[in-house]
Amino acid sequence: MPPAIILPTRPKIAVGAQMRLVAIPRLAAGGRWRVEAMRTLSESCLLWFTKGQGRITVAGVTRGYTAHNAIFIPAGLMHGFEVGAQVFGSAVFFGKDTGVTLPKDPLHLRIREVHAQQEVNQTLDMIQREMDSDTPAHERAALHYLGLLGVWLERQSLRVAADSVRPDAARRLVARYTALMETRFRQGAGVGEIASELGVTATHLSRCCRETCSRSAIDLLQDRRIFEACSLLSETKAPIGRIGQSLGFSSAAYFSRAFQHHTGLSPSAFRRAQ
Repeated sequence: MPPAIILPTRPKIAVGAQMRLVAIPRLAAGGRWRVEAMRTLSESCLLWFTKGQGRITVAGVTRGYTAHNAIFIPAGLMHGFEVGAQVFGSAVFFGKDTGVTLPKDPLHLRIREVHAQQEVNQTLDMIQREMDSDTPAHERAALHYLGLLGVWLERQSLRVAADSVRPDAARRLVARYTALMETRFRQGAGVGEIASELGVTATHLSRCCRETCSRSAIDLLQDRRIFEACSLLSETKAPIGRIGQSLGFSSAAYFSRAFQHHTGLSPSAFRRAQ
Protein backbone atom coordinates (compact mmCIF):
# COMPACT_ATOMS: atom_id res chain seq x y z
CA MET A 1 0.00 0.00 0.00
CA PRO A 2 1.54 3.38 -1.00
CA PRO A 3 2.16 5.94 1.72
CA ALA A 4 -0.47 8.59 2.28
CA ILE A 5 0.18 11.75 0.30
CA ILE A 6 -1.39 15.13 1.05
CA LEU A 7 -2.20 16.97 -2.16
CA PRO A 8 -3.10 20.66 -2.48
CA THR A 9 -6.72 21.53 -1.82
CA ARG A 10 -8.75 21.68 -5.02
CA PRO A 11 -12.32 22.68 -5.78
CA LYS A 12 -14.70 19.84 -6.53
CA ILE A 13 -17.25 19.84 -9.32
CA ALA A 14 -20.10 20.57 -6.96
CA VAL A 15 -19.18 21.98 -3.61
CA GLY A 16 -20.26 24.55 -1.10
CA ALA A 17 -23.04 25.17 1.31
CA GLN A 18 -25.20 26.97 -1.27
CA MET A 19 -27.64 25.36 -3.64
CA ARG A 20 -27.10 25.82 -7.38
CA LEU A 21 -29.15 25.27 -10.51
CA VAL A 22 -27.08 24.57 -13.63
CA ALA A 23 -28.08 23.80 -17.22
CA ILE A 24 -27.06 20.20 -17.89
CA PRO A 25 -25.03 20.99 -21.06
CA ARG A 26 -22.88 23.37 -18.99
CA LEU A 27 -21.86 20.54 -16.66
CA ALA A 28 -19.67 19.18 -19.44
CA ALA A 29 -17.88 22.50 -19.96
CA GLY A 30 -14.17 21.81 -19.97
CA GLY A 31 -14.56 18.20 -21.09
CA ARG A 32 -17.19 15.47 -21.21
CA TRP A 33 -15.08 13.51 -18.72
CA ARG A 34 -16.53 15.85 -16.08
CA VAL A 35 -19.91 14.11 -16.34
CA GLU A 36 -19.25 10.78 -18.06
CA ALA A 37 -16.51 9.34 -15.85
CA MET A 38 -17.42 7.73 -12.54
CA ARG A 39 -17.35 10.21 -9.66
CA THR A 40 -19.05 11.13 -6.39
CA LEU A 41 -20.28 14.49 -5.11
CA SER A 42 -20.26 15.79 -1.57
CA GLU A 43 -23.88 16.95 -1.90
CA SER A 44 -27.09 15.48 -3.31
CA CYS A 45 -28.22 16.44 -6.79
CA LEU A 46 -31.25 16.11 -9.04
CA LEU A 47 -30.96 15.77 -12.82
CA TRP A 48 -34.12 16.81 -14.68
CA PHE A 49 -33.95 16.01 -18.40
CA THR A 50 -36.30 17.90 -20.70
CA LYS A 51 -34.92 16.84 -24.09
CA GLY A 52 -32.70 14.14 -25.54
CA GLN A 53 -31.66 10.73 -24.32
CA GLY A 54 -28.64 8.82 -23.09
CA ARG A 55 -27.44 6.42 -20.44
CA ILE A 56 -26.66 7.02 -16.79
CA THR A 57 -24.86 4.76 -14.32
CA VAL A 58 -25.67 5.15 -10.63
CA ALA A 59 -24.08 2.84 -8.04
CA GLY A 60 -22.97 0.49 -10.81
CA VAL A 61 -26.39 0.14 -12.45
CA THR A 62 -26.87 1.55 -15.96
CA ARG A 63 -30.24 2.68 -17.29
CA GLY A 64 -31.37 4.73 -20.24
CA TYR A 65 -32.87 8.16 -19.71
CA THR A 66 -35.00 10.35 -21.94
CA ALA A 67 -37.07 13.52 -21.73
CA HIS A 68 -39.07 14.01 -18.51
CA ASN A 69 -36.82 11.75 -16.48
CA ALA A 70 -35.83 12.93 -13.01
CA ILE A 71 -32.80 11.26 -11.45
CA PHE A 72 -31.95 11.91 -7.82
CA ILE A 73 -28.42 11.05 -6.68
CA PRO A 74 -27.65 11.17 -2.94
CA ALA A 75 -24.35 12.61 -1.74
CA GLY A 76 -21.43 10.19 -1.91
CA LEU A 77 -22.97 7.87 -4.52
CA MET A 78 -20.83 6.99 -7.53
CA HIS A 79 -22.31 7.93 -10.90
CA GLY A 80 -21.64 9.14 -14.42
CA PHE A 81 -23.85 9.91 -17.40
CA GLU A 82 -23.78 10.71 -21.11
CA VAL A 83 -24.51 14.25 -22.28
CA GLY A 84 -25.05 14.33 -26.03
CA ALA A 85 -25.50 17.44 -28.18
CA GLN A 86 -29.30 17.11 -28.03
CA VAL A 87 -29.57 16.69 -24.26
CA PHE A 88 -31.10 19.55 -22.29
CA GLY A 89 -32.38 19.99 -18.77
CA SER A 90 -31.35 21.23 -15.36
CA ALA A 91 -29.13 19.96 -12.56
CA VAL A 92 -30.03 21.01 -9.02
CA PHE A 93 -27.26 20.81 -6.43
CA PHE A 94 -28.82 20.91 -2.99
CA GLY A 95 -25.74 22.16 -1.17
CA LYS A 96 -24.77 21.25 2.37
CA ASP A 97 -26.71 21.86 5.55
CA THR A 98 -29.63 23.54 3.77
CA GLY A 99 -32.12 21.69 5.97
CA VAL A 100 -34.04 20.22 3.03
CA THR A 101 -35.31 16.69 3.65
CA LEU A 102 -34.26 14.41 0.79
CA PRO A 103 -34.59 10.69 -0.03
CA LYS A 104 -31.80 8.46 1.26
CA ASP A 105 -31.76 6.25 -1.83
CA PRO A 106 -31.25 7.10 -5.51
CA LEU A 107 -34.33 7.54 -7.67
CA HIS A 108 -34.90 7.21 -11.41
CA LEU A 109 -38.32 8.68 -12.11
CA ARG A 110 -40.00 8.56 -15.49
CA ILE A 111 -42.54 11.35 -15.19
CA ARG A 112 -45.36 10.69 -17.65
CA GLU A 113 -48.13 12.77 -16.08
CA VAL A 114 -48.26 16.25 -17.59
CA HIS A 115 -49.26 17.90 -14.31
CA ALA A 116 -46.23 16.34 -12.54
CA GLN A 117 -43.92 17.58 -15.32
CA GLN A 118 -45.40 21.07 -15.00
CA GLU A 119 -45.00 20.97 -11.23
CA VAL A 120 -41.27 20.31 -11.31
CA ASN A 121 -40.73 22.82 -14.15
CA GLN A 122 -42.56 25.54 -12.24
CA THR A 123 -40.64 24.81 -9.05
CA LEU A 124 -37.30 25.00 -10.85
CA ASP A 125 -38.36 28.25 -12.53
CA MET A 126 -39.22 29.77 -9.15
CA ILE A 127 -35.90 28.63 -7.64
CA GLN A 128 -34.00 30.23 -10.52
CA ARG A 129 -36.09 33.42 -10.33
CA GLU A 130 -35.38 33.86 -6.63
CA MET A 131 -31.68 33.06 -7.05
CA ASP A 132 -31.43 35.73 -9.77
CA SER A 133 -33.37 38.28 -7.73
CA ASP A 134 -32.03 40.99 -5.46
CA THR A 135 -35.30 41.59 -3.62
CA PRO A 136 -35.36 41.22 0.17
CA ALA A 137 -35.38 37.63 1.49
CA HIS A 138 -34.85 36.16 -1.98
CA GLU A 139 -32.35 33.59 -0.62
CA ARG A 140 -34.86 32.41 1.98
CA ALA A 141 -37.56 32.20 -0.68
CA ALA A 142 -35.29 30.10 -2.91
CA LEU A 143 -34.67 27.72 0.01
CA HIS A 144 -38.41 27.34 0.55
CA TYR A 145 -38.89 26.44 -3.10
CA LEU A 146 -35.99 24.01 -2.76
CA GLY A 147 -37.90 22.47 0.14
CA LEU A 148 -40.95 22.08 -2.11
CA LEU A 149 -38.73 20.26 -4.59
CA GLY A 150 -37.71 17.94 -1.75
CA VAL A 151 -41.40 17.30 -0.99
CA TRP A 152 -42.01 16.52 -4.67
CA LEU A 153 -39.16 13.99 -4.59
CA GLU A 154 -40.48 12.44 -1.39
CA ARG A 155 -43.94 11.96 -2.87
CA GLN A 156 -42.51 10.50 -6.05
CA SER A 157 -40.27 8.15 -4.07
CA LEU A 158 -43.25 6.86 -2.11
CA ARG A 159 -45.08 6.18 -5.35
CA VAL A 160 -42.08 4.37 -6.79
CA ALA A 161 -41.64 2.31 -3.61
CA ALA A 162 -45.25 1.14 -3.84
CA ASP A 163 -44.77 0.01 -7.45
CA SER A 164 -41.22 -1.34 -7.39
CA VAL A 165 -39.76 -4.73 -6.60
CA ARG A 166 -36.78 -5.39 -4.35
CA PRO A 167 -33.43 -5.05 -6.17
CA ASP A 168 -31.96 -8.38 -7.18
CA ALA A 169 -28.79 -9.83 -5.69
CA ALA A 170 -26.56 -8.60 -8.53
CA ARG A 171 -27.64 -4.98 -8.12
CA ARG A 172 -27.24 -5.12 -4.36
CA LEU A 173 -23.72 -6.52 -4.72
CA VAL A 174 -22.65 -3.92 -7.30
CA ALA A 175 -24.06 -1.12 -5.13
CA ARG A 176 -21.95 -2.41 -2.22
CA TYR A 177 -18.93 -2.66 -4.53
CA THR A 178 -19.19 0.95 -5.72
CA ALA A 179 -19.66 2.20 -2.16
CA LEU A 180 -16.60 0.29 -0.91
CA MET A 181 -14.62 1.32 -3.98
CA GLU A 182 -15.15 4.97 -3.06
CA THR A 183 -13.34 4.44 0.24
CA ARG A 184 -10.54 2.28 -1.22
CA PHE A 185 -9.68 3.47 -4.72
CA ARG A 186 -6.95 5.84 -3.48
CA GLN A 187 -5.25 3.04 -1.53
CA GLY A 188 -4.30 0.88 -4.50
CA ALA A 189 -6.90 -1.78 -3.70
CA GLY A 190 -7.63 -4.00 -6.70
CA VAL A 191 -10.82 -5.77 -7.70
CA GLY A 192 -9.68 -9.01 -6.06
CA GLU A 193 -9.05 -7.33 -2.73
CA ILE A 194 -12.38 -5.49 -2.76
CA ALA A 195 -14.24 -8.62 -3.87
CA SER A 196 -12.69 -10.52 -0.97
CA GLU A 197 -13.93 -7.88 1.47
CA LEU A 198 -17.39 -8.32 -0.03
CA GLY A 199 -17.20 -12.07 0.42
CA VAL A 200 -17.31 -12.98 -3.30
CA THR A 201 -14.84 -13.87 -6.01
CA ALA A 202 -13.55 -11.29 -8.45
CA THR A 203 -15.05 -13.31 -11.30
CA HIS A 204 -18.51 -13.27 -9.73
CA LEU A 205 -18.24 -9.56 -8.95
CA SER A 206 -17.24 -8.73 -12.50
CA ARG A 207 -20.06 -10.88 -13.88
CA CYS A 208 -22.57 -8.96 -11.76
CA CYS A 209 -21.11 -5.63 -12.92
CA ARG A 210 -21.51 -6.65 -16.54
CA GLU A 211 -25.08 -7.67 -15.82
CA THR A 212 -26.02 -4.35 -14.23
CA CYS A 213 -24.04 -1.85 -16.32
CA SER A 214 -22.33 -3.77 -19.17
CA ARG A 215 -18.91 -2.98 -17.74
CA SER A 216 -16.44 -5.07 -15.80
CA ALA A 217 -15.51 -4.42 -12.19
CA ILE A 218 -12.01 -3.30 -13.20
CA ASP A 219 -13.47 -0.88 -15.77
CA LEU A 220 -15.53 0.83 -13.08
CA LEU A 221 -12.55 1.02 -10.73
CA GLN A 222 -10.18 2.42 -13.35
CA ASP A 223 -12.77 4.93 -14.52
CA ARG A 224 -13.15 6.25 -10.98
CA ARG A 225 -9.40 6.58 -10.54
CA ILE A 226 -8.92 8.28 -13.92
CA PHE A 227 -11.69 10.79 -13.20
CA GLU A 228 -9.97 11.74 -9.97
CA ALA A 229 -6.69 12.05 -11.84
CA CYS A 230 -8.32 14.35 -14.43
CA SER A 231 -9.69 16.55 -11.66
CA LEU A 232 -6.33 16.78 -9.89
CA LEU A 233 -4.46 17.49 -13.13
CA SER A 234 -6.84 20.25 -14.18
CA GLU A 235 -7.52 21.84 -10.80
CA THR A 236 -4.24 21.57 -8.88
CA LYS A 237 -0.54 22.04 -9.55
CA ALA A 238 0.48 18.81 -7.83
CA PRO A 239 3.31 16.94 -9.60
CA ILE A 240 2.04 14.25 -11.96
CA GLY A 241 4.03 11.52 -10.23
CA ARG A 242 2.51 12.39 -6.85
CA ILE A 243 -0.98 12.33 -8.34
CA GLY A 244 -0.48 8.83 -9.72
CA GLN A 245 0.99 7.61 -6.45
CA SER A 246 -1.86 9.14 -4.42
CA LEU A 247 -4.37 7.18 -6.51
CA GLY A 248 -2.70 3.85 -5.95
CA PHE A 249 -0.76 3.47 -9.22
CA SER A 250 2.40 1.49 -8.55
CA SER A 251 4.62 3.60 -10.81
CA ALA A 252 4.57 6.80 -12.83
CA ALA A 253 4.89 4.78 -16.04
CA TYR A 254 1.85 2.64 -15.16
CA PHE A 255 -0.15 5.75 -14.32
CA SER A 256 0.82 7.41 -17.60
CA ARG A 257 -0.11 4.32 -19.67
CA ALA A 258 -3.44 3.84 -17.91
CA PHE A 259 -4.31 7.54 -18.19
CA GLN A 260 -3.48 7.71 -21.89
CA HIS A 261 -5.44 4.52 -22.56
CA HIS A 262 -8.58 6.07 -21.05
CA THR A 263 -8.26 9.66 -22.27
CA GLY A 264 -6.11 9.50 -25.39
CA LEU A 265 -3.66 11.98 -23.86
CA SER A 266 -0.67 11.71 -21.57
CA PRO A 267 -1.14 13.31 -18.12
CA SER A 268 1.09 16.24 -19.08
CA ALA A 269 -0.72 16.81 -22.40
CA PHE A 270 -4.08 16.66 -20.63
CA ARG A 271 -2.93 19.25 -18.08
CA ARG A 272 -1.75 21.58 -20.84
CA ALA A 273 -5.07 21.21 -22.67
CA GLN A 274 -6.98 22.25 -19.56
